[in-house]
Amino acid sequence: MNRYALIGHPLGHSMSPLIHERLFKLSGISDFSYEIVDIAPENLSSSEELIKSFKGLNVTIPHKQTVIPFMDEIGESAKRYNSVNCISNDNGKLTGYNTDCDGFLRSAELLPISENVAVLGCGGVGRMMAIETALHGGKLTLAVIPQDVKNAQILMAEILAKCSDASVKIADISTLDDSFDLIINATPVGMYPKVDNCAVSDSVIEKCSSVFDAIYNPTETLLMKKAREQGKVAVGGASMLVYQAVKAHEIWYGGEFRTEDISEIIKAVEESVNAMNK
Repeated sequence: MNRYALIGHPLGHSMSPLIHERLFKLSGISDFSYEIVDIAPENLSSSEELIKSFKGLNVTIPHKQTVIPFMDEIGESAKRYNSVNCISNDNGKLTGYNTDCDGFLRSAELLPISENVAVLGCGGVGRMMAIETALHGGKLTLAVIPQDVKNAQILMAEILAKCSDASVKIADISTLDDSFDLIINATPVGMYPKVDNCAVSDSVIEKCSSVFDAIYNPTETLLMKKAREQGKVAVGGASMLVYQAVKAHEIWYGGEFRTEDISEIIKAVEESVNAMNK
């Protein structure tokens, strides 16, 4: 049996088993197991043999960087972000990848990331989204709280080092007042259980054309709800979560999937999240 798993710490309720089991079944693969393996940070260094016992792994916090020394090879996206969230084991050879960027790009492929874009927040997933937006030609505004300005400046320098002709500026998220083709929320504002919070003012939402929110719980954040009420396109984080998993299956065994089948998995994830919150 081919064993796969998610490793991280702490690991509470996860959508990963639901998503990956559906993807394996769509591929006609029955000889598999998918496990949730909680590895405390202090135990990671002694877990190399455990890691090598799996055919493929998903990696979440806090191991996305600390797992890198175990890798025999690193994919381009993992090098770009110094972050591994997917591992392939090919007869003992471990290769690390970053599929978060694939999940973002695929779930946002109908959104104008190459236009005038505001990324709210600059840490973790926000860093990745900002870099991908700049690499795709977007005119980028890093909208942050005052205490994150230094981090935003570091990120801006990193973006310009990767793409010297990028258009990047930093703004205070509380006074943001420009018009944007796309607003990307990479902050935790609006996440369950604080669902009545919104990352930006109503006036900013009114001036934008579309919204992407990395949050998947709730499935419709207040930011998304307000945007949709104004007839704007709004995409939530469940699609990104599923598409990064899809990329993992493509890496692990060359999986191929129909868009309509992936849409059904996204719907199943959203239904599961909604049921969990009742």
